[in-house]
Amino acid sequence: MRIATLGLLAVLASATTVTAADLDYGYLRGADDGYAPAPVIDWSGFYVGGHGGYSSAGLGFKSAFRPIVENALRYSTVEPPRSNDPNDTADANKLRASDLLSSRSVHENGPSYGAFVGYNVQFDDIVFGFEADYTYFGKKGSSHDKIARFWQTSDNYLNTVALEGVASTELQEYGTIRGRLGYAVGSFLPFVTGGLAVGRATVTDTVAIQHYGYDRATYLSNIGSTNPPAFVNHYGYAYFDQANPGTGVPYRADIYGGSKKVTIGGVALGAGLEFAVTSNILLRGEYQYVLFNDFKGHSAEVNTVRGGASVKF
Repeated sequence: MRIATLGLLAVLASATTVTAADLDYGYLRGADDGYAPAPVIDWSGFYVGGHGGYSSAGLGFKSAFRPIVENALRYSTVEPPRSNDPNDTADANKLRASDLLSSRSVHENGPSYGAFVGYNVQFDDIVFGFEADYTYFGKKGSSHDKIARFWQTSDNYLNTVALEGVASTELQEYGTIRGRLGYAVGSFLPFVTGGLAVGRATVTDTVAIQHYGYDRATYLSNIGSTNPPAFVNHYGYAYFDQANPGTGVPYRADIYGGSKKVTIGGVALGAGLEFAVTSNILLRGEYQYVLFNDFKGHSAEVNTVRGGASVKF
């Protein structure tokens, strides 16, 4: 019995050894589980795409009116020459017609769209490159002011100045050339960007000016005088009443200024996130800020949030 039992155990041990030898240990370790490894995205290469989003433009008109009024009234007593000394407080306190009008900044919002093209180079997880884009905006903002003042100048004339100014900026389109720096995380590429911007705008500045006055000293000396009244010198009136200058009718306002197309430059900054749908199809979300240099007394800055898609070659 003992001999039979030992023989059976030997047969079972031999079968177990054969079966274990036939097992696929790679399967037990999970090396071949039917799932392909995650693809590695190569961000290097040339790409081209389009974008669309929403832009908000801040438009300013700080010095739009002053040069027009200064030039129109430069030979009059209501626009005395300015001192070259910034510490001349007496000059700073002089009343000038060109200082009467004021303006306020405005914001214009709306959709924007365009295209972009660029090239990336990747080293390990670091991606850097260059990109150029074009954006069409086509929005217009304006500022308006109206005022009338009268004062007696050094020649004893009582002058009246009536001004009405309108300033506007239409920012039609702009483009940027920027460097990009990103960090690849699988199929995602967060990035920052910065560079130069150039745009095209139409600026319109007009001021309607009425300037009229009379010799107040002579007029006052005539009041109550028993002598024949002296002639009261005056200017700027279509009709002037010698006895009561207040009933005179001034000439209609003259319009000064006009429109001009200008090319403007500035800087562009931004940040975003790109997602590789495939190795060749890319989606992105991006914020861009563009600040233009002052132009013709105007200023402009644009904030844009946009999305885009591109094809990488």
